[in-house]
Amino acid sequence: MSKYSHSKQLNLSFDEAVEKVITALKEEGFGILTDIDVQKTLKEKLDVDFKQYRILGACNPPRAYKSLQSEEEIGLLLPCNVIVYEKDDAVIVSAINPITAFSIVDNNDLQEVAGEVDSMLRSALDSLE
Repeated sequence: MSKYSHSKQLNLSFDEAVEKVITALKEEGFGILTDIDVQKTLKEKLDVDFKQYRILGACNPPRAYKSLQSEEEIGLLLPCNVIVYEKDDAVIVSAINPITAFSIVDNNDLQEVAGEVDSMLRSALDSLE
């Protein structure tokens, strides 16, 4: 695990993993604002083959609103990205560590929200089997 993310390996098919991740995030109060299919995009734009890789933009509206009230430009760091990708015979799920991400902003009010969101993202990942 890196300092800027929380990761988990899943022994599921890629499509099953994506669905389980979305469900786990919803159970923690997140909606998916964006869903970027990197494999498809790279094929269309560059005509290159790439492994299955999705970037999910997860948002918890009450926490996003609270963050925006404290710091208007925090939108540059929203939504919280969660990635799902193939690696060897497994699927990896990684979520941004909002404590680390928000630490680049000089605003102590954000650290409480970052801690809440971090806990929620960890809980979603911990629920995955």
